Amino acid sequence: MNHTVEHGTAAALLEQLQEKFTSLSFDPLLKKARERKSFSAILDELALDCLAEMSELAPEWTFAAARIHLAKMYSEARQNRGSHTDYGSFYVLIEELSSRKIYDGDLLGFYSREEIDLLGTFIEPSRDHYFTYIGIKMLSDRYLARSHSGDLFELPQERFMVIAMTLMKKENKNKRTALIKEAYWAMSHLYMTVATPTLSNAGKNWGQLSSCFIDTVDDSLQSIYNSNTDIANLSKNGGGIGVYLGKIRSRGSNIKGFKGASSGVIPWMKQLNNTAVSVDQLGQRQGAISVYLDVWHKDIFSFLDAKLNNGDERYRTHDLFTGICIPDLFMEQVESRGDWHLLDPHQVRDIMGFSLEDFYDEEKGEGSFRKKYEECVSNEKLSKTIVPAIEIMKSIMRSQLETGTPFMFYRDEVNRKNPNSHQGLVYCTNLCTEITQNQSATIQTEERFRDGKIIVEKVPGDFVVCNLSSINLAKAVPAGVLERLIPIQVRMLDNVIDINTIPVVQGEVTNKKYRAIGLGTFGWHHLLALEKIKWESDEAVHYADELYQEIAYQAIKASVELAREKGEYPVFRGSDWESGEYFSKRGYHTKKWRSLMQDAQESGLRNGYIMAVAPNASTALIAGSTPSIDPIFRKFYSEEKKNYRIPVTAPDLNENTTWYYKSAYLLDQEWSIKQNEVRQKHIDQAISFNFYIPNTIKAKELLHLHLTAWKRNLKTTYYVRSTSSDIEECESCSS
Repeated sequence: MNHTVEHGTAAALLEQLQEKFTSLSFDPLLKKARERKSFSAILDELALDCLAEMSELAPEWTFAAARIHLAKMYSEARQNRGSHTDYGSFYVLIEELSSRKIYDGDLLGFYSREEIDLLGTFIEPSRDHYFTYIGIKMLSDRYLARSHSGDLFELPQERFMVIAMTLMKKENKNKRTALIKEAYWAMSHLYMTVATPTLSNAGKNWGQLSSCFIDTVDDSLQSIYNSNTDIANLSKNGGGIGVYLGKIRSRGSNIKGFKGASSGVIPWMKQLNNTAVSVDQLGQRQGAISVYLDVWHKDIFSFLDAKLNNGDERYRTHDLFTGICIPDLFMEQVESRGDWHLLDPHQVRDIMGFSLEDFYDEEKGEGSFRKKYEECVSNEKLSKTIVPAIEIMKSIMRSQLETGTPFMFYRDEVNRKNPNSHQGLVYCTNLCTEITQNQSATIQTEERFRDGKIIVEKVPGDFVVCNLSSINLAKAVPAGVLERLIPIQVRMLDNVIDINTIPVVQGEVTNKKYRAIGLGTFGWHHLLALEKIKWESDEAVHYADELYQEIAYQAIKASVELAREKGEYPVFRGSDWESGEYFSKRGYHTKKWRSLMQDAQESGLRNGYIMAVAPNASTALIAGSTPSIDPIFRKFYSEEKKNYRIPVTAPDLNENTTWYYKSAYLLDQEWSIKQNEVRQKHIDQAISFNFYIPNTIKAKELLHLHLTAWKRNLKTTYYVRSTSSDIEECESCSS
């Protein structure tokens, strides 16, 4: 293309944008466009020029910049594909990238040319115009299929169609095309997003599709090292991992009768820290691992200090995220300023004949855990460290103000509301605190030599796997599409279970045992602004209650209908879903809920766990909305990543919505807790819920927030984000 045509193309593009965005003035940009020579450089610089004009009063410049970036993408794709149109032949694209080993062989193996050509006709290029600049740039840089040398081939709508084809490839051929079309409709309108691993890897020749994993480490050298290997294999494939360390004996505990021989949990945390750093995710980012410990464990103080910047580096694990498993009894002792006893889990097992971590309080204020704890406290054979409970809480809050962690896991409430408690216990949550599923350690039972091979036998534990996807509330709710959207979304999530390859066998087994999914949401603050509802209001709390009850109803109904078609999850019998306890515990007594309960009891559920609200910061940006259930930081800011800095405004910012976009750090956090209390009632798993506080907060004020969250039955809390802390985002759970 000669320079004259290039100049004309760039100028013509700006003239088209002027017709579209009549409130913006493109005259200065037109002059610059005619002076530049390289077409690609013109578009790059024009996009930056548009962004330079952005402000709270002129947010639409982001869409103008996005159109310019799209023009550049289309030009690159045309050139690399040898096509004369922006979206060329869909079949040729699949054939080309399959031959280059970018796509896996299933796209051509499961679909005929006729089917692919038909699916190509469903692609709507105009839906690329829904993206903001940062949304289209993130999608292009991180997720669209490129050659091994980095040349762009795939375009946004093709990525959505490839994901739909991948997730529906094993569906009945008689309805497969209709299901693909429906999944494409949901994604291309940005009514929903899939999890980051699915968005990035579906249809491609590498990686896996699930977001979250949780491992339980047994108190043995074999289990510790086997777990580390499993975690390394998951980390390289893009999963975020939670690890429960509460069964490991404390520092100074006995090993085979030798007193004081154990070095405790910190050395094993150091090992995991090295794994997180050294086993990265295809060079894009280091592994993301969180570790959890019970608040009664003797190593709790060194555990809480592990992320601090001062002290002995031999006991520091700066690259891990920490979480505390907290029973109701501890919070009661904090509130009453009572004592707390620290114990060694190995000694408890050895002397008492049970594991304290295997119990929880079945009712608020009474239950098995506190009885077993009191038995341990009163047994003189057990060595105990007695400390004021408030001193542990001070260490927790000190670490939170410095590092944002530890996360809080309220184990009694989680297990009381666990719909599959007939199959086990939940010991901790995942990296982003929204997954709460049954866990148990995998035990290696035998290693022998046979027929020239070493045979290793293991008894698989419940190794948690979760598959995430999120509803874009700000688009789906105003459009009135929840009833249509949620069934296709649940089906997509369920299909991930059958097509995904997890590099840990016990993860595959657990995935199919519970068929757990995590349907979540984002765009809550965006939706409130559109509906003109103030965050700090009873109206917002009531709206959250009604909306999430409806989402829960539609999600459970979709899983019931899927069970009718494909069968219930293998351990449905005996669950709270089957007994009806799930519904009664949440006060679902209306006619439509009673009817759904009866349907569930008769037909079963396809999925043992259904809802979980993840942080999803990255995919919310791609979809042009606000992350998760979080409030915005600022109305206008710059999103800074490793290689760029992009101005961003609150979504749909205008003279009507601006009054409803109050900064997270200016909001009364108690209103956020109230919203989450009613929201949590309708979510069978948990919610990534952050506290936003000023760095001047007093300890008693932060303590009050924690006590309030616990009293209002929150299952978990995520980061404590202060105005002075630098928090790393988890991208694995973005959905």
